[in-house]
Amino acid sequence: MEEKLVIKKRLKGEDGYKTFSIRITDETTEKLNKLSMETNRSRNELINLLLDYAIEHCEIE
Repeated sequence: MEEKLVIKKRLKGEDGYKTFSIRITDETTEKLNKLSMETNRSRNELINLLLDYAIEHCEIE
């Protein structure tokens, strides 16, 4: 009997990431673009790195 390849449908967001939009200034966009070019990383990757760092290093008063 021939085995079947079972491919399960993957639901959106199942990779552990969520998509949402934010509003940022032109100045911040320019800074991200420059940093992206200098580091050869995508803006998305940089935003995730920066957010993770900020969350870990913020202080609530």
